[in-house]
Amino acid sequence: MKIGFDGKRATTNSTGLGNYSRSLLLQLAANYPKHEYYVYAPKVDSKYKNHKLFSLASVFFKFPYFKKFSWFWRSFLMARDAARDGVQIFHGLSHELPFFLKFNGLKSVLTVHDLIFLVHPENYSFFDRFIYNLKCKYACRVADQIVAISEQTKADIIRYYQIDEAKITVIYQGCDEQFQIQWPNNKLEQVRTKYNLPDKFILNVGTLETRKNLITAIEALALLDENVHLVAIGKQTPYFQLINQKLNMLNLSHRVHFFHQLPFFDLPAFYQMAIVMAYPSRYEGFGIPIIEALYSKLPVVAALGSCLEEAGGPDSLYFTPDDSTALAAHITHILNNDALREKMQENGLKFAQRFNSDQVAKHYMNCYLNLSTK
Repeated sequence: MKIGFDGKRATTNSTGLGNYSRSLLLQLAANYPKHEYYVYAPKVDSKYKNHKLFSLASVFFKFPYFKKFSWFWRSFLMARDAARDGVQIFHGLSHELPFFLKFNGLKSVLTVHDLIFLVHPENYSFFDRFIYNLKCKYACRVADQIVAISEQTKADIIRYYQIDEAKITVIYQGCDEQFQIQWPNNKLEQVRTKYNLPDKFILNVGTLETRKNLITAIEALALLDENVHLVAIGKQTPYFQLINQKLNMLNLSHRVHFFHQLPFFDLPAFYQMAIVMAYPSRYEGFGIPIIEALYSKLPVVAALGSCLEEAGGPDSLYFTPDDSTALAAHITHILNNDALREKMQENGLKFAQRFNSDQVAKHYMNCYLNLSTK
């Protein structure tokens, strides 16, 4: 079977959607090499030109003839080219599908990660909300099968777009295998020295934006012992100004460490050196950093209200997003209770096995095969 993919994120995006796209393609090619995978992308950034995907015999990359009009090709000609390549099923990996799939005889799968632009419209400009909604709504209407990455996202698709529940399947995301490898202590200490990390720190991973709600973690830090620090990894947005104001107000700047462009290959070491993952986000489509933490045997304390309980499982601890006192109490409890910490580490790792990348690839392949017979 020949399966086509919208590869825009896989060849240009270095964060969530890009990591998801590359990981899924790698797992499909590794576990099901008898099939052929055609990746249609408007361009490829230089840092991905030597990516492992380009060396796989079952993966074929396709680019537009005229790069100047790549936007037109991606929307209006991609389906035609996929049909000419013999593709039977086309998978939109991130909320979008090209036009004319059905006209060209192609069945389609659409993955929807979240509808944050509708749930939290205040974080987007009017134009961005309009475009994101237009593309996603159209794709949900025309897709033969929709994959939501969490029950929360499935519920949002039904709520905002009135899509038939029978058309939506939930397939959780996998976790990069790098987070499943334990680093030796000497390597961890090299990373600690490289980034001048404190001995005892809480970890937060995610874009520094309003929705991620880092200020609650900062307020909780003020209630903890002086030797406990906070390490936040993520790119800046205008919300960073409010973060700095809060740090100055609480006199905590010396206990909070920011890394805005941390190389991915060092990220697992941060997880393995941290004492707790604090994740106060008000809304997520899924929450990959929580899975990365569980695989790293890092206890998780996360906010209620979206899908984080799906990711964190029954042995993580939870609090309402604005309750910094509860967050601080949970962290203190973990630090002072060895039995609790060990239980969270052991049971969290067991729970994380359901997010195994091989299982994710298996679920998607079953989706393709079932659709091909309809």
